[in-house]
Amino acid sequence: MDKAIIVDRLVKNFEVVEKEPGLSGAIKSLISPKKKTVRALKSISFTIQPGELVGFIGPNGAGKTTTLKTLSGLLYPTSGFVEVLEYDPWSRNPSYLKQIALVMGQKNQLWWDLPAIETFELNRAIYEIPTRTYQDNLKELTDLLEINKFINTPVRKLSLGQRMRMELTAALLHKPKVLFLDEPTIGLDLVAQQKMRDFIYEYNNKYNATIILTSHNMDDLTDLARRVIVIDEGQLLFDGAFEELVSKFAKEKIIRATLGSDDNIKNLEKIGRVKKLDFPEVVIAVPREATAVAAAELLQNFPVEDLTIDEIPIEDVIRKVFKGEYKK
Repeated sequence: MDKAIIVDRLVKNFEVVEKEPGLSGAIKSLISPKKKTVRALKSISFTIQPGELVGFIGPNGAGKTTTLKTLSGLLYPTSGFVEVLEYDPWSRNPSYLKQIALVMGQKNQLWWDLPAIETFELNRAIYEIPTRTYQDNLKELTDLLEINKFINTPVRKLSLGQRMRMELTAALLHKPKVLFLDEPTIGLDLVAQQKMRDFIYEYNNKYNATIILTSHNMDDLTDLARRVIVIDEGQLLFDGAFEELVSKFAKEKIIRATLGSDDNIKNLEKIGRVKKLDFPEVVIAVPREATAVAAAELLQNFPVEDLTIDEIPIEDVIRKVFKGEYKK
């Protein structure tokens, strides 16, 4: 199998009813509804190799979740071709469903008033997992995610981080070959986020699982994704190496300097764009290609005691993508 996932000119439209405000508007929309078409996905195409872990990013409403739901077979496309593990997702073939999992950070499959172990047992039956295999998989997952002592606790009594790890366990008991993760670290504290990332990395490497990860968390991307797909308003804006994405938007470098005195400090603007001036510290943004010249001028013309050159923060890079600057 050359490609784990093939998406070719995928289009998904939704027909929605426009409602006017107030009671009269609600009644009017029931009697003579005014409908409009929302184009959620606008002919996007990409392929993913077996074992790849791809970051799928974009602002809210970009079409990320719609894409994942379409790939998992929950939504039927308006047009286009999709193949996952050589299956048509919308056929809902049991053989296909046993090889995929969809985990959504804002949705849950666990029963609120029952211990998570009850959901695990239900999934064992649904996926027809042999008892010995189920027991081995459950032990491995609960050990890796450190949730052994919580599996018999009612879900409503668990913290958000504990619940998310339970959700992941429930989704992976059948050892899926393709994993769709929609904001898996949303709302988690820093420790829980890191545990989740460590587990995803481990699972990807151990089982050569194909993973699509949507996230607004920059640490998720820098720690896990070598390749990223950027989508906005239903259109694919970028598909390539994460480092390439950074280089396209990192047009500047940051020079940080500690000055010995404030002599000629107003002339710093001749070096570059002054981002911060809090004597003796100064932060200047300069064009990437002019970094060496700017640093030399700073050293020659100012009483510099210390100097470092940094890349711009990755958060700023992604923020530019989300603002649509890639289109420019």
